[in-house]
Amino acid sequence: MRRLPCLSLLTCLALASSAAFAAPPRTVQIGGMLYESTLQGLNGPPRKLSEYRGKPLIINVWASWCGPCRQEMASLERLAWRDRDHHFAIIGISTDDRAEQAQKLLKNFNATISQFIDSGLVMETMLGASRLPLTVLVDADGRILKKIYGARQWDGVEALRMIKDTIDR
Repeated sequence: MRRLPCLSLLTCLALASSAAFAAPPRTVQIGGMLYESTLQGLNGPPRKLSEYRGKPLIINVWASWCGPCRQEMASLERLAWRDRDHHFAIIGISTDDRAEQAQKLLKNFNATISQFIDSGLVMETMLGASRLPLTVLVDADGRILKKIYGARQWDGVEALRMIKDTIDR
């Protein structure tokens, strides 16, 4: 009779420990759907990734220590201002370890794009940010259409054509 409470306790402990060591977030490949994540705001409030559904999304993954990331930031801002009809949303995800570092850079760049910090490497893993910068084009339903590694001139003719061709499929 005394084994039943002990067995129940062991079962509960086993389930609790397996939840604590659950598999880390997985990388979503091109064609796959983004999964839900709460984004911690750097220059605004936290938001759920699903709040961006309904129109295409451009996600830029960066770090304050990354020279090419800093190089392309101004062109992303100009792209956001160029698209005044809001055909798509643009957000930034910092992979910095400390929010203060990222916020200092954003202040220097007068960033107006919604920027978030990647707590626990969730977005970095989900998007497959093995190198920076990474820009991900996502359709209105949350499906990844394209991943672009390396800095670009995002308001230039070539990038604008690529964005239009990818998003307007």
